[in-house]
Amino acid sequence: MPFEFLTDEWIAEAKRLTEEAGQSATTPAQVIRMNQVITEAPFKDGADILVHLDTSSGTAVIDLGHLDNPDLTVTVDFTTAKAIFVEQNQQAGMQAFMAGKIKVQGDMTKMMAMGQSAPDPSAIELAQKIKDMTA
Repeated sequence: MPFEFLTDEWIAEAKRLTEEAGQSATTPAQVIRMNQVITEAPFKDGADILVHLDTSSGTAVIDLGHLDNPDLTVTVDFTTAKAIFVEQNQQAGMQAFMAGKIKVQGDMTKMMAMGQSAPDPSAIELAQKIKDMTA
């Protein structure tokens, strides 16, 4: 069953798929602690969604809430976040950044380094499963 991006159900299913994929799909190329503020979620009545990505443990952990002392904080609207994270549309991300729709506070070089490493085939498979389960 497809789930709306970033709902509690989507987060739970993404975690399950990530755990099922195992270490090779979640081993990060870069160590990063990134908070994300997702604005304009259609199911949140204008409230922001706070999520984070933390690879400091050796695996990529994505969850709700914010980390203390992140390397950076990225603020992006819901539609752009979905295009970048689910559809893996890096062009949409670059266009949104150039248009000022993505705001970055902190060490932007860490975010840029993330996009430069080639993903493991297991990570590509995991990304496809997450895309397939997203409404």
